[in-house]
Amino acid sequence: MHNTTDGLKQKAWISDQGDGTFVNPVLHADYSDLDVIRVGEDFYMTASSFSHIPGLPILHSKDLINWTLINHVIQRMDLPGYDKPQHGNGVWAPALRYHAGKFWMYYGDPDVGIFMSTADDPAGEWEPLHLVKEGKGLIDTCPFWDDDGQAYLVHAFANSRAGIKHKLRLCKMSSDGNQLLDEGQIIFDGTEHHPTLEGPKMYKRNGYYYIFAPAGGVATGWQTILRASFIYGPYEDKIVLHQGDTAINGPHQGGWVELESGESWFLHFQDKGAYGRILHLQPVRWMDDWPLMGIDRNGDGIGEPVVRHPKPNVGKDYPAAAPADSDEFDGGSSLGLQWQWQANPSPAWYSLDRESHLRLYPQPLPADALNLYHAPHLLMQKFPAESFQAEALLDCTSLQAGERAGLIVFGYNYAYVALQKKEDGSGFELLRTEGNGTDETVFWTTVLTAGTVVLRVTVTGGASCRFEYSIGDGGGFAPCGETVFEASKGHWVGAKVGLFALRPQDALACGYVDSDWFRVTQTV
Repeated sequence: MHNTTDGLKQKAWISDQGDGTFVNPVLHADYSDLDVIRVGEDFYMTASSFSHIPGLPILHSKDLINWTLINHVIQRMDLPGYDKPQHGNGVWAPALRYHAGKFWMYYGDPDVGIFMSTADDPAGEWEPLHLVKEGKGLIDTCPFWDDDGQAYLVHAFANSRAGIKHKLRLCKMSSDGNQLLDEGQIIFDGTEHHPTLEGPKMYKRNGYYYIFAPAGGVATGWQTILRASFIYGPYEDKIVLHQGDTAINGPHQGGWVELESGESWFLHFQDKGAYGRILHLQPVRWMDDWPLMGIDRNGDGIGEPVVRHPKPNVGKDYPAAAPADSDEFDGGSSLGLQWQWQANPSPAWYSLDRESHLRLYPQPLPADALNLYHAPHLLMQKFPAESFQAEALLDCTSLQAGERAGLIVFGYNYAYVALQKKEDGSGFELLRTEGNGTDETVFWTTVLTAGTVVLRVTVTGGASCRFEYSIGDGGGFAPCGETVFEASKGHWVGAKVGLFALRPQDALACGYVDSDWFRVTQTV
């Protein structure tokens, strides 16, 4: 992708081509199970965050192309067990709505039930999570307020918890959105023609009730539209977007918006393995009160994803933008919004007290943890592009014997390069290590006398990762061994990249490592 916009030339991915067109994906980052709304001239988006904290991201755009990350609904997960990683659990497939002058967020926790929160300002403080309905396997929730004021909630089921699959249920809900009023009805069964029906989003247009619901599986499915004249059905069904002859697999699950200009657009994800579920935008045409997404290239009546297309007509042009990734740690008392921990963070893990630096205090693994896969104190962010470089300047001179700090790429399999203070305090070892949920292996080491180092990972197509280092504050780089690490996805998420600091379980003293900056750029 050619980055044509001044001021963002170092960004690893920019969709806006600067000539009135955009290229898909709009965001080459893992914002899975997304939902999007328009409020006046503003667009807001959310996505699944699972057990990463802070959770439930809020992104903002003026044109559906250029997005910035502005907030998280959940600053801390007040449920048992979130002092440790809960891989794959937590926040599944949220829905974002604007109703009665407020913003409403709903999501299903597959092990607990349906939660909601509200806010007057999406960039401000959200209300504490409220449990709307307790129950296992209640997921992919979406609220809907009808013209007569009656509120409803439609949701899917997690077969792993509820023993129910392929079906959508509609329940009446109190007008304040705080509780369900009945046990609801199954309004559609996709077992025969739309297996793994999930992620429903409910809308009303021209007197019809619509449910946009993906089917066929995350990596291999399609976008189904259900339509009825009565909210409980019966619902007609139609496939309106599929891979067809394109390279965009599983194009489905997202949100529909209608612009003031009358245009319609559908924002959805594509499963891209180690990169997670990345965002695409499709034009929508309405024909006979059915939406057709993308372009029907072969005349089969089903749309296929576009690669390049004129930008949405929002009445004016807006500057190119993308969620933050690089960090000079100049944010004062808070971390950049791109950073997430593996569990609820502790103030003992880090500080920003040193001006323009992030200080990490090495933490031991939890008593029952085998390695870093189970560590809560990893500070990481999403892969921002197919190819990119991430570098960090680390001052490790204040580490204590046996402590290590470094740069990590994380998924089901992980790899890192870290500087470790030698046990006799005479210097440092640089370690190149790989691991997974059970094993960890050191592949390469070298001895360094200096405690300040720049660590770099270069990610290229297919999520191949090469680690390098430079002594001091960055000069010539040397490889950390000859092997290439193939990044992998995590549990329902894409690979992440970030920093960590670790100390031995029995260490009495605790040092620290200072990072002056973390920079993400295009590969050269």
